[in-house]
Amino acid sequence: MIVVALILDVVLTLGFAISGRSSHAEVLDPVGIWGTWWPFLAALAIGWVVTLAWRRPLDVVRTGIPVWIITVAGGMLLRAASGQGIAVPFIIVATLVLGLALVGWRLIALLVRTLHARNARKAKE
Repeated sequence: MIVVALILDVVLTLGFAISGRSSHAEVLDPVGIWGTWWPFLAALAIGWVVTLAWRRPLDVVRTGIPVWIITVAGGMLLRAASGQGIAVPFIIVATLVLGLALVGWRLIALLVRTLHARNARKAKE
């Protein structure tokens, strides 16, 4: 499950970068996408290390929320350090979209696990 969680986080941050470029009619070439994505990818990696995400990759509170906050904050700091823009509207959109992505899939997984456990208990009755 660790690999699946990591892949989901990576793919969702990539999707964020691609959708952001697309919504601003920017070229969707590999170099441009990489330029937008790498600060968030690096911050995501930092988030995984800081939270020890591999121990509880599906945990919403101990992994999802901290990884989300670190990804947004770190991504913005890296963008600023590399001379990329960090306008307030972009920070707001990035916070909302990455929150929905990085926390959202974990909430869905929690719901599925809860329903599965409930159904398993009912089946035993």
